[in-house]
Amino acid sequence: MTVYLGVCGWPVAHSRSPAMHNAALAAAGLSGWRYLRLPLPPELFEETVRALPATGFRGVNVTIPHKQAALALADSASTAAREIGAANTLTFEPDGAIEAENTDAPGLIAALGEEWDPAGRTALVLGAGGAARAAVWALRRAGAADVAVWNRTPERARALARALGARAVETPQTAEIIVNCTSVGLAEPEATFKALPLRADSLDAGSCVVDMVYRDGGTRLLEAARTRGAGVIDGLEILVAQGAASFERWTGRTAPPQAMREAAGVIASS
Repeated sequence: MTVYLGVCGWPVAHSRSPAMHNAALAAAGLSGWRYLRLPLPPELFEETVRALPATGFRGVNVTIPHKQAALALADSASTAAREIGAANTLTFEPDGAIEAENTDAPGLIAALGEEWDPAGRTALVLGAGGAARAAVWALRRAGAADVAVWNRTPERARALARALGARAVETPQTAEIIVNCTSVGLAEPEATFKALPLRADSLDAGSCVVDMVYRDGGTRLLEAARTRGAGVIDGLEILVAQGAASFERWTGRTAPPQAMREAAGVIASS
């Protein structure tokens, strides 16, 4: 019997999770497992996900725009997922129960590594969706000195900041760590500086720019940051880190990070 995994999103055609996870399953010798792409519009998300366990699914990753809905439909959730208020990993138990986890938060911290340890640093998070909630929670837990949140809808930024102990801003200031959790740059990379409240001269050496968005060649945001000497972390690095945690949760096996990185297309300079 084939065991299925997948990624739910809308849109989801761009996702590299299927290539990454199928490479990991092959490397781990799990020949009877398959990871699929599941494009789900919001109105079909809950109904479809609840039906998946009966069709052989063991779990799914969840991406834009379903992370908060994923937490809401789960029967149980980790402390991290509950505190963040969003989930990116659902696990289906044999009895049909759905467990929610958030691996975005540890994925971000793992990608930052020792070089960009948030402890004592200032941070700016752009966005107010599920990924932004995970980023704010992770940075606060890691000891960031200040975490500011910007969103084009100020009330959403204020609500997130109140919930997670951050600071909402309408005009972002320079920060040592900048994390883009919006979808800007996904479909139209050239729109980055039109849609985000950033100036190129704010992305200098001594800062690190993280873009949750990933695409071939990188985003304009990372290109500008790299040109000005800032550290950059591509969304693919976070994809691999959070994916490895999901893989281990579902399979009980140690994730093969090198196979996952190669399949996702991560390169040393990213």
